[in-house]
Order: sequence, then structure tokens, then C-alpha cells
Amino acid sequence: MIRKGDTLLFDAPPTVAAWAAAGGKKESEGPLASAFDFVTQDAGFGEQGCENWEQAESILQRKAAELCLRKADTPRTKVDIVFAGDLQAQCTASNYTMRELGVPFAGVYGACSTMAETLGLAAAFAASGMAERAMALTSSHFCAAERQFRTPLEYGAKRTPTAQWTATAAGACLVRAHGGQGVPVLSVTFGRVQDFEVHDINNMGAAMMPAAASTLLRYFAATNTRPQDFDAIFTGDLGEVGSALLREQMAKEGVPLDNHQDCGCLLYDTQGQNVQAGGSGAGCSAAVLCCKILPMLAAGQLRRVLFMATGALMSQTTFLQGESIPGIAHCVELGGAV
Repeated sequence: MIRKGDTLLFDAPPTVAAWAAAGGKKESEGPLASAFDFVTQDAGFGEQGCENWEQAESILQRKAAELCLRKADTPRTKVDIVFAGDLQAQCTASNYTMRELGVPFAGVYGACSTMAETLGLAAAFAASGMAERAMALTSSHFCAAERQFRTPLEYGAKRTPTAQWTATAAGACLVRAHGGQGVPVLSVTFGRVQDFEVHDINNMGAAMMPAAASTLLRYFAATNTRPQDFDAIFTGDLGEVGSALLREQMAKEGVPLDNHQDCGCLLYDTQGQNVQAGGSGAGCSAAVLCCKILPMLAAGQLRRVLFMATGALMSQTTFLQGESIPGIAHCVELGGAV
């Protein structure tokens, strides 16, 4: 493993050996519906005895984890550590999921950047020999997130055009040390917090964009690469507003992004599904990673991509106190399947 600037380069790359995605009703109606491993029309999981949205998210997350292990033909006892996180206070969805799985667990909170953060940590553990098998696991739930960060659904608040729809989705990736088959993780860049004094809780794209630009510029400088060296650069989840701002900012930096796609614009039909500026939530980029990016790399349709998830790091308390919204972005470089 070599470090250049903020980037860890893996000379013996670990591999994403298996992955799985679980989603809810709205996700089952979107462009990636057929690629999910599991979808439900009952986001509350009432038939399984759920009493609230928070419990439902934990079930959705556990579905993704169990399906990932099943696809890898790996029992949970063979997993050395799970890095998991979600949007609930104190990552409770992940805590209750791991209560059931019963394997070593490190809770991670990066808001909507959590999938890239957990995947990066799992890859670093595998590449350094600290784990033979590590799992990255992330989720979000529209109803749980709305109640926590905005207003309960019963309030019926009108959504602004810049707002994004929190995905009811979960994604899980099993990372193995070098030598196995799968999609190689070539490098990881852990981001730095950026705060450009955005205060609008209904415009997460604008709040997170500076962090996305910062991490990309640091990655390109450290690796001496350019956007055209990649088949695609996936961000998540800037949505339509943040994506436009990122392309504008990178062009000003002299690094135009002609191959940029955003997970928040891929998970849903932004014109037909009433999601305003697109998708968001920790489960959004996780689902797109497991439904689209990894399968395309495994099939040879993509050879080298950047997966960079972004997060807004405010809380319901700091927002009400009038604080600005800091952002973070973590970047994972993925290669063609081996």
C-alpha cells in the first residue's frame, strides 16, 4: 500500500467479491428496478411485525447483508469486520442490524458519503492484511430520514425544486484480500470537510458540491490522472442541482467532467417520479453502486471508474441553531473484474 497525498494506492488490490442491493416501492419503479436483489412494496415491513420506520430500515439493511453473503457463498462467521452506517441518530439502523448478524462491527457516519467511506475502510483493512473478508454496508429510509431531519410525513410539507428524495435502499459489498475474483479496489481517497456557508437544508447538492470538487482535485493531483482516464466518474448524491454546480466548478478549475454521472439522477426517473432534483440518502449511492456500477465492471462494460459519494454533515440540532452545512466526499477507484 502506498500513500500519495490523501490517496491510498493498493499495489495488491483487494476485490469486491460480492454485492447486493435492497430497495422499496419507489426504487422498484425506477430505471434500476430490475437490478435490485430485493425490493418490497411495503416499506414499513408491517407483515414482519415492524412498529416503526426505524425498525423497517434495519430489516432492509439486513436483507442486503444476507443476500450479499449468500451470493458470496460465505457464512457470517467468516466475516472479520463490518463497516456500516446509516442516517439515523447514532446509526441505530446499523446497530440493530449488527445485533442480529453478530460479527465484529465498526459504526461509520458519513451521511450520504457513507457507502464510499465504508467501502474505502473495508478495502484498506483487506489490503493491509487486517481482514481477510470485510463488509461495507449502508442504508437510508425515506420515512425515517424525513421524520429526523425535516418534518413527519403527516405534516404534508411542500418540497422545494432543489430538494432531493431520500432513497429507501441499502447496499452491501463483501471485500476480500488480494487474490480472489471480483472487482478490484485500486485506490481510496478519504476527503476533507468543506464548508462554503450553505444554510439551505433543502439544497444538499449545493452544500456538498465543494467537497466533491475538493476530493476530485486532490485525487487527480496525487495520482497524476485526468477525468478522461476513466470510463465514468460517479458522484452520489449531488442530484441535478449539485451536479450542474460541480461541472461548472471543475470547468473553472480547468478540469472539465465530460464523463460525470450522479447516482441521485440514476436511481430515479427525475422527470416522471416526482423526486424534485433527484435521489439522496446513504442508500442511494449504495444501491446504484450495487445495481449498476459493480455489475458493469464485472461484465467488462466499464474498465476503470471513480465512485465518489458525498455527504452533508449537519444534524437536526445544528441546523436549528443556524449553523452552515459542511460537506465531505470520499472517492474509491474501481477497476475491471479479475
